[in-house]
Amino acid sequence: MSDYICGRNAVMEILKTDKEIDKIFIQKGDLKGSIHPIIAKARDKGIIITEVDKRKLDDISENNPHQGVAALVSSYRFYDVEDILNYARSKNDTVKIIILDEIEDPHNMGAIIRTAEAAGFHGIIIPKRRSAGITQTVHKASAGATAHIKISRVTNIAQTISKLKEENIWVYGADGSSETLYTEADLKGNICLVIGNEGKGLSHLVKKRCDMLIKLPMNGKVESLNASNAAAILIYEVLRQNA
Repeated sequence: MSDYICGRNAVMEILKTDKEIDKIFIQKGDLKGSIHPIIAKARDKGIIITEVDKRKLDDISENNPHQGVAALVSSYRFYDVEDILNYARSKNDTVKIIILDEIEDPHNMGAIIRTAEAAGFHGIIIPKRRSAGITQTVHKASAGATAHIKISRVTNIAQTISKLKEENIWVYGADGSSETLYTEADLKGNICLVIGNEGKGLSHLVKKRCDMLIKLPMNGKVESLNASNAAAILIYEVLRQNA
């Protein structure tokens, strides 16, 4: 099974990895600027380059922005949760993980992955059901960060939280009904942040499994932030406290 990754930055990031790329599609006549390093890198790796018209790329990208380039790659290979933990330990680092509890918008998921990777988090955990997958839209929204961070897909988020707690990882869920502001929580050490669904928030059982629920201050008339914005604030609060 294969998937498409679209956009110049996302394609270049994939080219920098060991992922198998079957073919690169380039828009006919669209040979300016940052497309040249992509072509050069693809040729160095012996990847087939095919020139196509814009309509073909529009179809491949499902009419999302593609910047004149798309890569046909093997489907994303998910990691085990243990792989994420072992990776963190191999770096002699405190564990930093994010769980996305039924995030459905691929743009939100991609944005969170991008922020998590930029902040040096070790992995992302998503559920197998009722969640956006690692699609070309997620690849694009992450600006290629999916190629650089380990992502695990699990059957049961609540059970996974329990297993993480057995590994001495503190689990903090983002929930607007909490009495504790995120700046009041101790986010040092081994940390897992849990971000809930865009509309429903955290599921009931996931809330119960978290060690603590924390919230962002909302002083205006809107009740909540976009999931990716909220995640970014919490991710960098973890970095601030552990600096």
